[in-house]
Amino acid sequence: QVQLVESGGGLVQPGGSLRLSCAASGRIFSINDMGWYRQAPGKRRELVATIASSGSTNYADSVKGRFTISRDNAKNTVYLQMNSLKPEDTAVYYCNADVLFLHYGLGSRDDYWGQGTQVTVSS
Repeated sequence: QVQLVESGGGLVQPGGSLRLSCAASGRIFSINDMGWYRQAPGKRRELVATIASSGSTNYADSVKGRFTISRDNAKNTVYLQMNSLKPEDTAVYYCNADVLFLHYGLGSRDDYWGQGTQVTVSS
């Protein structure tokens, strides 16, 4: 029904920047919250940032002031601009979307996840 495709990960030096993108496709009626999560080796997956359809945002304390989440509702795409990157930002980043879709003409809701994109911050 719905697929999330991520791009933009890579290797950067400390202090550098990356911009992640995640585009949702399929039979989408609307998308409520979208967000980015990350998981470092040996650690639990954690919330990085979320953005509601209204544009309201929420950030983990560890990324406040450095990361910016945004979305383009017309393109069903969420972005994560990451500045002043630190080695501790190294992780696999996953996007998430709370999607409302039509199932045999009825509205249904479910969470969808991207495949993950590797971000490595190292000198």
